[in-house]
Amino acid sequence: MPRKILFFSLFLVFLSGCVAPASANPPVPTVDVNAASTQAVATVYAAASQTAQAARPTETPTPLPTNTPNPHRTPPALPSAFSTELLNPLDQPRTYLTDTCQYLRAKWDPNNAAPGTVLMPIMFHGIAKGEVNPESGVYHDMTMDEFHRLMKDLKEQGFEAITMQQAAEFLYRNANIPKRSVLLIVDDRKFRQSFDDTFYEYYQQWGWKVVNSYITLDERPDLWQQNAELEAEGWVDHQAHGYVHNINITAGVSEEYMRQELSKPFEMFQKYFGKTPIAYIWPGGSFTRRAVELAREYGYQMGFTVNPRGPIMFNWVPQAEQSDPARPSYLPEVPAGDPLMTLPRYWSPDARNHIDTVRRIGAQAAVYAESVRATEIEYYDVVCAATYGPLPVVGP
Repeated sequence: MPRKILFFSLFLVFLSGCVAPASANPPVPTVDVNAASTQAVATVYAAASQTAQAARPTETPTPLPTNTPNPHRTPPALPSAFSTELLNPLDQPRTYLTDTCQYLRAKWDPNNAAPGTVLMPIMFHGIAKGEVNPESGVYHDMTMDEFHRLMKDLKEQGFEAITMQQAAEFLYRNANIPKRSVLLIVDDRKFRQSFDDTFYEYYQQWGWKVVNSYITLDERPDLWQQNAELEAEGWVDHQAHGYVHNINITAGVSEEYMRQELSKPFEMFQKYFGKTPIAYIWPGGSFTRRAVELAREYGYQMGFTVNPRGPIMFNWVPQAEQSDPARPSYLPEVPAGDPLMTLPRYWSPDARNHIDTVRRIGAQAAVYAESVRATEIEYYDVVCAATYGPLPVVGP
């Protein structure tokens, strides 16, 4: 099925119902990638495709309704999408929904997330019990004190942690989430102690859950067992972070390797976690347009980069069209053609510096939405209501 049709089918179903510059590759584990790929990819691809297909919503083609505007009224011109000067000028918001009527219905449904609801994904790597050596090159690590300050600042500014499933439902159909939401994503394999020493107290105090983007090549029984226990306890949600992982997906790698990296997590997650991942966290932040297409083919609903371009809102994702000499490690997302598969993430050591900006962007978006509310609702009433029905009222 072509990628566009698959994306549209997924969209309709939902509406209806570790860091290094991309050009630098970390040390590669001892594994003959080509031999492993040649021998395993064919069977893994078949198994993963079956697993993904079984886990996806139905893909039975659903024809889009044909709008029948009210012939006695002229619809107003729709206002432009919200923009803000709080983003870098090269990082501009992109929409991803193509049906205006369905977008407006989801946006103004009073049972859904209110306009201005903002999601801040944060990427964690190492959290050191001692000091972080600034000369070590581990610029994505933070100290334990910095970690606790970040968590408390988020809470004090009104943020609440959500799960990956909640994030998907929000992004696809504007499902209700806290007005200021944060997605806590810990990259790479971790032993249980790493979570117990850091995030567990916030799960106990505030009910905050955490996402672990998990590398699936290592089959150490003790590591898998500990993470399976965390998954079963319900406060650590594992999502895909590649198989070999240390060889980034770039234009120079084969499609066979890309398929392995994207498909193998389905097999391993089913084996150890009894679940199917819905998000792919791109190793090293590297992706290509073809890799994004393949991710959709396998059934991933979201993908995350390492580019801290800004927060996410419903049908609103900051993206760049071209490389920025001032930030050479940030791959431009627009050429990949799929904002939901190239979502931004803030880096944990720097996230505190952006909390207030995220909050302000959400507040600006809410004000702008209110200023165009009457126009958008009139447009919906004239163009959409006869086909899609009147806007819902507040539920029980």
